[in-house]
Amino acid sequence: MNTKSIQDYYLLDDYYTDEHKLIRQSTKEWVNRSVRPIIDEYAQKHESPIHLIKEMGKLGILGSFIPQNYGGSGLDQISYGLIMQELEAGDSAIRSIASVQTSLVMYPIFAFGSEEQKRKYLPGLASGELIGCFGLTEPNHGSNPSGMECRLKLKNNDYILNGSKMWITNSPIADIAVVWAKDENNIVRGAIIEKGMAGFTAPEISRKWSLRASLTGELVFDDVLVPSTHILPGVEGLKGPMMCLNSARYGIAWGSIGLALDCYSVALKYSLERNQFGVPIATFQLVQKKLAEMITEIAKAQLLAWRLGVLKNDNRANPAQISMAKRNNVKMAMDVARECRQILGAIGITGDFPIMRHMMNLESVVTYEGTHDIHLLITGLDATGISSFS
Repeated sequence: MNTKSIQDYYLLDDYYTDEHKLIRQSTKEWVNRSVRPIIDEYAQKHESPIHLIKEMGKLGILGSFIPQNYGGSGLDQISYGLIMQELEAGDSAIRSIASVQTSLVMYPIFAFGSEEQKRKYLPGLASGELIGCFGLTEPNHGSNPSGMECRLKLKNNDYILNGSKMWITNSPIADIAVVWAKDENNIVRGAIIEKGMAGFTAPEISRKWSLRASLTGELVFDDVLVPSTHILPGVEGLKGPMMCLNSARYGIAWGSIGLALDCYSVALKYSLERNQFGVPIATFQLVQKKLAEMITEIAKAQLLAWRLGVLKNDNRANPAQISMAKRNNVKMAMDVARECRQILGAIGITGDFPIMRHMMNLESVVTYEGTHDIHLLITGLDATGISSFS
């Protein structure tokens, strides 16, 4: 079995620098060393290995594209994508932690924050000493963030925040939350909310079947006093959170490839070792059909993500292109995971193999950062110029 041809069927390594390959390899080695041996147990117990956050900080995984003078690694967008790919090969929960910290917490503070806010929060977030979360989705507003009910009301020179956010990764353990709410003029503003502020709670959401190694919760604000120094001064309107989501969606487009490759590698190895009717099941045409179709779709997704990374590095990637890659690559990973589970037969549902865990995680990945159908409609809007939703 040529492992390299599985991972890189179209020889995209020709387009990666030595630094890209080193970053990918060091992330892979960390996942093999620190994530794979423990992740199934944590998922089975519905617990999160939060001790890994500081390890990711030491490796430079958190805030990888944030400049070094703010504690980040100063890497390019392809490096960020390759990191997300290797993390999600281990588990979507680990990629989610890094993705939220980098794209949804550090990025808005870097892009829209004051110099004081950048200096105060970014180095701690990059090291993993601080944990962040991102508050946009609400109980009544998921795909329609413009309908948000969370409110910032001016009081003297500060603000009072009321409302709630839902389905928030890391909220139960977060030290800070980047929260988006409407002010009295119905303008969306970003605010940095710190753990311990009076009236701020973050209850955990339990009994999940998906992303079981990730902590998910709510953000509840009951007359929380928000100093004006905690408002992000550099952006107004939904442009701010949408730019954050575009960065996270880009990471998911890469991460889902890592997950698919992990499933495919397991299924291919199993098909070559599992004998039925006196021969390996890889001998049979239907198994070969599954394997051939899966590696084809993985290769197409890799090409899409690589080209998107080039465009991101050149500041030419648009939101519709990012939506297309997120939707296509997650759907690809879902299809690959399900076909791989069938190749493994009954044993594929056990914790001895990662495929069922990956399958369950994808049920969250296909929904968060924009659902599959919403991204499809974004592509439809871009193609026709006609919006199918308000």
